[in-house]
Amino acid sequence: MALASLWRALTRRKVVDIPAAAAATPSSPTASTSSALARVLTTFDLTALGVGSTLGVGVYVLAGSVARDFAGPAVIISFAVAAVASIFAGLCYAEFGARVPLAGSAYIYSYVSIGEFMAFVIGWNLIMEYVIGCASVARGLSLYLDQLLDNVMQESFQSVVRIDVDFLSPYIDFFAFGISVLLSVVLAFGVKESMSLNNLFTSVNMAVVLFVIVAGSFKADIKNWQISKADIPPDVRHGGQGGFFPFGVMGVLRGAATCFYGFIGFDCVATTGEEVKNPQRAIPIAIIVSLVIIFLSYFGVSAVLTLMWPYYSQNPDAPLPYVFESIGWPAAQWTVAIGGIFGLFASLFGAMYPLPRVIYAMANDGLIFKFLGEVHPKYKTPLVGTLLAGVVTGLMAALFKLQQLVNMLSIGTLVAYTIVAACVLLLRYMGFETADIQEEETVSLLGDSEKHADETYRRHESDDVGVTEYKETTNLVSLKERPTVSRLLSQVFNSRGLRSPTAVTSRLVGILVLIFCGLCVALGLCLVNMEYDLMYGRWGPLALVCLISSLLLIVVLSIALQPSSSRELAFKVPFVPVIPALSILLNIYLILMLDLYTWLRFLAWMAVGEYSSDYCMSSYAFAEKNW
Repeated sequence: MALASLWRALTRRKVVDIPAAAAATPSSPTASTSSALARVLTTFDLTALGVGSTLGVGVYVLAGSVARDFAGPAVIISFAVAAVASIFAGLCYAEFGARVPLAGSAYIYSYVSIGEFMAFVIGWNLIMEYVIGCASVARGLSLYLDQLLDNVMQESFQSVVRIDVDFLSPYIDFFAFGISVLLSVVLAFGVKESMSLNNLFTSVNMAVVLFVIVAGSFKADIKNWQISKADIPPDVRHGGQGGFFPFGVMGVLRGAATCFYGFIGFDCVATTGEEVKNPQRAIPIAIIVSLVIIFLSYFGVSAVLTLMWPYYSQNPDAPLPYVFESIGWPAAQWTVAIGGIFGLFASLFGAMYPLPRVIYAMANDGLIFKFLGEVHPKYKTPLVGTLLAGVVTGLMAALFKLQQLVNMLSIGTLVAYTIVAACVLLLRYMGFETADIQEEETVSLLGDSEKHADETYRRHESDDVGVTEYKETTNLVSLKERPTVSRLLSQVFNSRGLRSPTAVTSRLVGILVLIFCGLCVALGLCLVNMEYDLMYGRWGPLALVCLISSLLLIVVLSIALQPSSSRELAFKVPFVPVIPALSILLNIYLILMLDLYTWLRFLAWMAVGEYSSDYCMSSYAFAEKNW
């Protein structure tokens, strides 16, 4: 009984009225899903938010460093590969934006489809991602400005306070702290006003990107893509073999892994579900359009950059100003430098904007302190949560080095991407009829005192939450059949030809998704640890990789043969289960490439979050009991 109650608590799901959530407006919110946040954002606002949050540091730094160190002129292919991986994740986010138009992004998605424990894991990771992302951009903006000012700020800050601790910055960056707090104040006192400021920054940023592409094309020389090895100066240590692929195909793939992080940030669009006028339409459109704009910007800038100047001579820290200075265009150099400031401001805004929204969603659900989610009656924003997020971000930006911040940025994002893709598979192959069986199983575990507490959150296996119309199906088996080992095995390849989901098919898909994730981990470990063995064609590692890949294909085929939900959505991921499966595989591979210290910091962060969540939930339960 105790284990059953624990399992129910970990897997209970948030039940929401999806049609009501989508139809709610500032003037007529529904009773079940009324939001205290102001619905004032448009599709253009969301697109600008997605572009601004992503097209910041990457476009001004990433292209030069990847071209010089990994891919050469083939950096454009690296960006294309990274864009495909990002679009896979973006499509999954777009479907959930149409399915669950609520604040909280991947947190609320996993709460509706998987359960409370996984939702907390994702939500806590998103908080980490956004805090560190904001801090890294604030610190990068400070360093960028300081470089233009000949290190005046750094010298001044060191004269005030000097820190001699290995894992901290040598000085307190007061500018990074101040800009973080100032931006949080702007966000706290009005969504529409702060979004207008972001639209301005993003527009200037896009104008600079277009300027770089157009102006740079006048100095483009195709010979810079055809440099032979003999033409590489002897003092260049890392010039490769020359040509368009100086570091080979593996160099392009390594560059793609780095370029993938340049696309991180578009998921902030999915946190705006309760502040958009038409979320089920606006969120999918904004995600897809912003990713296309971002890819075209990266592709154009990297192509012009390597056509203007040899790849081996690129500046890894500030490639655009360096190239324009090298060709003798100082006016263009300063235009790009000033545009970079606007781009970094837009990136900082986009990184900080979703943070209080995730805090708001988790606080409303009682997983963290509830006062953090209180919405101000006048400004219609989570005031305390926003200001506290700004202070925490400012402290991290002021005290830690940029590289230390960047090392922790990726893991939370990749975990969230993986869970969202898995959620798409789970919900696509679950039907409304499954809820009846699961509800019976849940109620039998509850006593009278527990039923009241379980009104809002209960285990729910349906993706058709809020749909009350029951439709007959042509299944030749009972919709009430309970999953058993024999029934699950007989359904692996849908030999009975079922056309609508049942409890057996839904449970089977959940098991298959779990097996698929495990096989992805095994394949990723092989690719990471046996890279050279695979390159030299050693039969043992090759046979192992082929075996795991074959099993992955069988699992995907089995999922594809299962009956899927017929529910109509404003947007659906095409080619399911292939695209979500590829997204899971790519994300897990990138997660396994992270270093050990990143994993240790991740586990420490999770331990802190678990303790805080247990304290908040026990306090909430105690207050409810004494009420």
